[in-house]
Amino acid sequence: MYDFEYYAPTKVEFGKGSESKLAMLLSEQGCKKVLLHYGGGSAERSGLLAVVRSAMLEAGCSWVELGGVQPNPRLSLVYRGIELCRAEGVDFILAVGGGSVIDSAKAIGYGLKDDGDVWDFYEGTRRPTACMPVGVVLTIAAAGSEMSNSSVITKEAEGGDLKRSCNSNYARPRFAVMNPELTFTLPDYQTACGCTDILMHTMERYFTSGGNMELTDALAEGLMRTVIANARVLKNKPHDYDARAEVMWASSLSHNGLTGCGNNGGDWAVHGIEHELGGLYDVAHGAGLAAVWTAWAYYVYKDCLARFYKFAVQVMGVRPCGTRQEIAREGIDAFNAFLKEIGMPTTLTELGVNPTAEQYKLMAERCAATGNGKKGSAKILYADDIERILRNAK
Repeated sequence: MYDFEYYAPTKVEFGKGSESKLAMLLSEQGCKKVLLHYGGGSAERSGLLAVVRSAMLEAGCSWVELGGVQPNPRLSLVYRGIELCRAEGVDFILAVGGGSVIDSAKAIGYGLKDDGDVWDFYEGTRRPTACMPVGVVLTIAAAGSEMSNSSVITKEAEGGDLKRSCNSNYARPRFAVMNPELTFTLPDYQTACGCTDILMHTMERYFTSGGNMELTDALAEGLMRTVIANARVLKNKPHDYDARAEVMWASSLSHNGLTGCGNNGGDWAVHGIEHELGGLYDVAHGAGLAAVWTAWAYYVYKDCLARFYKFAVQVMGVRPCGTRQEIAREGIDAFNAFLKEIGMPTTLTELGVNPTAEQYKLMAERCAATGNGKKGSAKILYADDIERILRNAK
């Protein structure tokens, strides 16, 4: 195992009616002027924004609003948010929504504490030194951004948008309000995408060739089994509160660092590849991850055989009969079948994209470049490897 630092400062209010604690949470932050940041009209139609506005009044806060966050949140809206907050003297950002809204809020927070271009942090040319405080009312269990140090933003650009991440503890939310009932009305496809994203956050940390802790492995394996079991429940019973609660809590634990303690930082190649797909094709993040995972797994498993064997037995329930390679492949196939079962694409064709030869090469080169020419831990991948995985995923 490796030495590690674990930092998870977010205060969580979890359960039915937990949004009733929002006024108290805002008062604890001592904020005076809030940016209320959200996505489309569903939060308004459901009455959630009315509840949030009432809580801000109760806490003695004034506020300004910025809606319109899209999946794969855009840099242009981040710039608008920074300008609005500076003009209005905002001292706190409240994200009401899922990962896209939270990531956009974090990016605005970075920009408010820095005089340069916030995109520098996502390109990796500079590192953040501060972030305006962010709070969350979570409506989608998926990204884990409600407790993570991560933010992913898409920059509109000629020749294909760029989807990039910035990881910094400055952006960890001060609090997260998590009521599983707020996820009842999610479409089945969005629920499945969310469950896939949660699993992939854990799997990126699990499939490494670095050190691992037995306790961390057990936590990760239990989390993955739980999400798989409850994704199947939600396919038929979308209003099952207990299943929604299990998935929502798993979302936070999958990306707050807990399931990576003691390893070498994780693999993250599948996420890197999906970021290029998301930038070029604007696909749903969970679906993009599902579309490339099996091709990636078959490309790398022999170099990380012990982990794939353990995943097959401990997570996918494969009987340990046969060679380790056979069992590892059974585990990959079983997870691929699960993705299909919950309605996720497992190839690029099923995802609805058909890259050209030039686009395969562009995505591979861009992905490798974000890691100084290479990605991965289960197996070190260079641009040629990444292009082969993308082609194998066709």
